[in-house]
Amino acid sequence: MAQQEVRHTEHTVVATASADVLYDIIADVTVWPAVFGPTLHAERVESDGAQERIRLWALANGEVKTWLSRRTLDAGARRVAFRQEVSQPPVASMGGEWIMKPATGGDTLVVMTHDYTPVDDDPGHADWIARAVDRNSRAELAALKAAVERGPGLDRLMMAFEDSVEIAAPPVEVYDFIRDCGAWPERLPHVARLELREEPGGVQHLAMDTKAPDGSVHTTESIRLCFPSSHIVYKQTTLPKVLLAHTGRWSFTPSPTGTVATSQHTVVIDPDAVTAVLGADATVADARAAVRGTLGTNSTATLRLAQQFTEAPGEAGE
Repeated sequence: MAQQEVRHTEHTVVATASADVLYDIIADVTVWPAVFGPTLHAERVESDGAQERIRLWALANGEVKTWLSRRTLDAGARRVAFRQEVSQPPVASMGGEWIMKPATGGDTLVVMTHDYTPVDDDPGHADWIARAVDRNSRAELAALKAAVERGPGLDRLMMAFEDSVEIAAPPVEVYDFIRDCGAWPERLPHVARLELREEPGGVQHLAMDTKAPDGSVHTTESIRLCFPSSHIVYKQTTLPKVLLAHTGRWSFTPSPTGTVATSQHTVVIDPDAVTAVLGADATVADARAAVRGTLGTNSTATLRLAQQFTEAPGEAGE
């Protein structure tokens, strides 16, 4: 059998930030969905600080793909090497590195490399991978640069919060209520419209109009990943104007009385949109409070309706 050709790529960006700040974002894969547009969901499977295995779900040429990778983290050299252990076609193998190098004036040069082989060494597969790698690498490097250069800083713009409700029903029934989002316009007063497209593997594409307490309607689009009876994660791909990113998780934990259903949100505020959306005197703190109130209210309302639906005699399990 002929040896497959290994393709190599390199993408770079110069960011006005220290190599340490940039390295910290690359090293913490759990923040990637809130920073990088293509990344839908990330899980750290195992880690000892220097070696780790991660699973990623991301958009590649508009398709949802997932893979398992092993990473080597070198904080001293500010390098992160990665190698896919389980790839998804048309990728046969892929690896590479993130490298942070000091540049002039206190800036940092970020280098992102890839090496890959396509399934069956097919030219069509190679072209698909080349386009995906180029598009995603450019998007990720631009997002990384924006995240570290945007005032007042990622730590002030990003926030995470959650709300929980105890439900006297099995986790599978509560999960089914949240998963069956196509019925939400009839079940949830704050959902005015919802269009749903589903793919194999528990992937859902949603377009939804949500009514705010002030009567305004906000249109969002999301991709959800469903893990039966356990949890559902999602990322908004079309956002309200005040947000740069919004990811979330619905989780369903067995309890002595049934289920603890929890809605978790991670958001990044857009500082340039705060005054346009909330008024001339509004601050990032005001935006954080407004987003927390709106999302928390809607999530809790959804969980309360899930509680009513699954606890009602004769309705549970429908």
